[in-house]
Amino acid sequence: MANPFVHIELSSNDLPGAKTFYSSLFDWKLEDMPMGPGMVYTTIGVGEGTGGGMMPNAVPGTPSFWLAYVNVDDIKAATAKAEQLGGKVMQGVTPVADMGWFSVIVDPSGAALGLWQAKTA
Repeated sequence: MANPFVHIELSSNDLPGAKTFYSSLFDWKLEDMPMGPGMVYTTIGVGEGTGGGMMPNAVPGTPSFWLAYVNVDDIKAATAKAEQLGGKVMQGVTPVADMGWFSVIVDPSGAALGLWQAKTA
């Protein structure tokens, strides 16, 4: 399948509460991963299917939200193409440690979507 969903991420205004809620509701394995000074990212292991992560909401004044990420072969080209097609780039291409790159777009209807390109070995 081309361009599958590969990651789902929660930006939470109450991360401790969200971790308690989701780990009680589902059989998810939550694991904290240091991401630099003062930043901890919580990975979500779901067993089968697409996993994800949780982090504090970095968008002031917005409610907590989930964001899905789609795999792309060329993050720069896909981000530029989304913009050419009438989308808005909310977060330009950004590296994630030694794992890959992401960007966040908003389609012409106003729906947000993350794009992801993993680094190859």
